[in-house]
Amino acid sequence: MELGVSLHPTWPNGDNDGARALSAARRADTLGFHHIRVGSHVLRGQLDVASHDMDPLVFLAAVAAATTRIRVLTGVLVLPYYHPVVLANQVASLDVLSAGRLLLGVGVGWDAAEFAAVGVPFGERGARTDEYLEVMTTMWSREHVDYQGRFTTLRRAGVCVPVRTPGGPPIWVGGHSDAGLRRALRFGAAWHGSGGDHVAVTRIRQRLTAFGDQFGRDPATLPLTSVNYLVPPGLRQVGQAPGALLGGSSPSAESVLDDLNRLREVGLTVSSLWMPIDGAAMNDALDWLAEEIMPKLDGPSARY
Repeated sequence: MELGVSLHPTWPNGDNDGARALSAARRADTLGFHHIRVGSHVLRGQLDVASHDMDPLVFLAAVAAATTRIRVLTGVLVLPYYHPVVLANQVASLDVLSAGRLLLGVGVGWDAAEFAAVGVPFGERGARTDEYLEVMTTMWSREHVDYQGRFTTLRRAGVCVPVRTPGGPPIWVGGHSDAGLRRALRFGAAWHGSGGDHVAVTRIRQRLTAFGDQFGRDPATLPLTSVNYLVPPGLRQVGQAPGALLGGSSPSAESVLDDLNRLREVGLTVSSLWMPIDGAAMNDALDWLAEEIMPKLDGPSARY
């Protein structure tokens, strides 16, 4: 199993927020973590966590410039908020600037207030996501695109910036619904979940298997990735985590490893660790993970 870091700590409202976040990204890069992940909220206070989500594409461009090897993950970009042609060019730009290190995590979104604020009908989010993925992946694969959809019309349209990664960056598709799982099979290099234990991940694999090869692929070949929540021993939790904590409320290295190994045994290949802690403690948390957890999670690396 590979470990990534979700940068959702509580950053103090100070002038050094950006420097502190980039310091954590550089530390994660040096320590050998798989990726830096950042979410995609546009309104403050949408979760019961006192975090501040920077714009994912802007933030990850800065991370890519400040690091050398670590991958950068939008986790997840709420796709219906964006025009697909504009986003196709933005994503291609970040794919180039990151030297192909971008992983594009996408989802339909869930917050009706945010949809209202950006002027997108909440009930259209699934249909828009499917169409936008089709538009973007087509534009990344062809020089000129003609397309007529429900929300998008293109006539000999070509994305301004050619992608560095052939066909575009790997897409990790989020969602636990049947529609989300079908979307992952259709478009995804991986499925990206949130907060599930080994029982929940097992059920996801079973549900994927039930779809068969209707999308031209064996569901067993779709890698499973997920966000998992953790407060390392000795660090103070800030706010509420959106799901159960690895290792429980009083974790140890052994209890955290036990939970991660259970997830690995049922097929989870990558875990994005979201730690609801003060931003000032993030480097300490990364050091603890690199010393106590990562060396004991050896195994085949996933490839996307």
